[in-house]
Amino acid sequence: MGLCVCGGAMLSCAFGAAPSTLTVTPEKKVVNSMPLATIDCNKSFVNIMPFGMCSSMANPQVASATAAALGVLTPMPCVPVISSPWALGCPTVLVGGKPALGQTSKLMCNWGGIIQVTSPGTANIEIA
Repeated sequence: MGLCVCGGAMLSCAFGAAPSTLTVTPEKKVVNSMPLATIDCNKSFVNIMPFGMCSSMANPQVASATAAALGVLTPMPCVPVISSPWALGCPTVLVGGKPALGQTSKLMCNWGGIIQVTSPGTANIEIA
């Protein structure tokens, strides 16, 4: 069993230099004063905030800066680009008709980063 993810959960990206926070908009059901997240909480700059600096060579800004530095990896500001929902939500727990987001769910950035939950924002809402 895992835990549901709430707004304020901590996230990390494999190519990001800093953690980020998940923002869940208020139309979701509120529990413990924080709304529960669903697999559709995947919008850049709405739900997913930047992870500091990005070091993925798939990111055109990083590739360009690295080429200008004669091949020395040059991280650039993170601009997450997300085109799919979170993977492996919990279909047995619905929030507003959508599967709840679980602490083991993953999200792919188009630049190759795997975004994961490092702290779900709750310690008492379990999912099966």
